[in-house]
This record gives sequence, C-alpha cells and structure tokens, in this order.
Amino acid sequence: MTITINAVDAVLIPGGGLSASGEVTPWVQARLERAIALTPQPQFFIPLSAGTTHKPPPLNVEGFPILESVAAAHYLQQRGIEGDHILPETVSLDTIGNAYFARVQHVEPLQLKRLHVITSAFHLPRTQAIFTWIFSLPPFTEPWQLTFEAVPDVGMADAAWQARCDREHASLAAFQPLKLRFSNLAAVHRWLYAEHGAYAIAQTPRRLNNAALETY
Repeated sequence: MTITINAVDAVLIPGGGLSASGEVTPWVQARLERAIALTPQPQFFIPLSAGTTHKPPPLNVEGFPILESVAAAHYLQQRGIEGDHILPETVSLDTIGNAYFARVQHVEPLQLKRLHVITSAFHLPRTQAIFTWIFSLPPFTEPWQLTFEAVPDVGMADAAWQARCDREHASLAAFQPLKLRFSNLAAVHRWLYAEHGAYAIAQTPRRLNNAALETY
C-alpha cells in the first residue's frame, strides 16, 4: 500500500536499536516500512544513529561494530530503495544527536528544506520537541519545513514498552529546561562535547538496568 503525503526532500528515521545479530528491531522496521510507502517518494532516505550508550553494539562476522543507521540502510536497499538515495547518519548516540548530526551531516550540506520525520508512537513527543528545537536554532538561511509522523509500537514486551514510555516521559520533562540554555547551534555543539554523557570525553555514559533496555 502506498500512502500520500506532501512531497518532501528527505525522510528522517531515528534509530531504535538492533537485535543481537545486528538486524533492525520490529519497531524500527515499522518506521522504515512507512518511509518506503511514502508517495511521492522522497529524494533521500536518512536513517539515523550509530548506536546507543546503553549497551555495546552487535558485531559483524569480522568483529566490527554494526551501526544502526547502516543496518537500516541495508534494510531499505533490500526493500528496493536505491543506494544513492540513502544517506546514513553515522555519528549520533541519542535523540538530540539524531537531530543535530542529521542537520550538520546531511541536511545543511545538501540544502534539504522539506523534511519528514518518522518514528514510533512512544518516541514521537520527545522526537518532535527535539527536532523542532535543533532545526530552529540559527544560523540558517531560511526555515526548514518539518513534519512528523508516528507508527504503531510493535514488537515489544508489555513491561519493556511501559518502562520505555515512562523513560520517554521523564526524558521529555528533563529536556524542556535544557533547550532554554542555548540560542544557537554553536552553543549546542559546545554543550555536546563538554557536558553530554554520550559525546564529552570527561563524561561517563549511564547504562540502563531496567526493562527499557530491551527497546534500545
């Protein structure tokens, strides 16, 4: 089935974890399948995320880490999307990073303006808040057109889904005062590499130890 939306330059698909064998999870498959179903087809598909700080990445047969966005890119190719239309974002380790590195790695260099973000229902409120914030920060030549869409939460055990929903709610609340600290993209860059647990060398990432870990 094809689903029509207004034409967009790129569809952005946040990362959502890999299986132990390096395959995209069922809830990420749902995001990718929705992206594939868009018509007219976007010029670019941009799967996001290198991985997560909450657990080690799966390794390929040669012992190298499998990046989430690369696994998602392979999934898109297997479903018929041409490789020159797929732009993996290969740096980010969280949702703020998804938005920041999507902007600086692909969106700005290619001058993409019409962006459609697809993620799971449990992830959408925080995703929308973060992406809207990151893409509102100067400098930019003209505003981006951002739209958002949720796909159903599938493939999760009930306890894991509830734990992740609780974590999303708490993380969104923690984000609200954070965004008031920064007035431009350079300030976010300084914060990422000075304070953020996923990127700053002086910080130690905090690993999860509850049921929500299954959703990363």
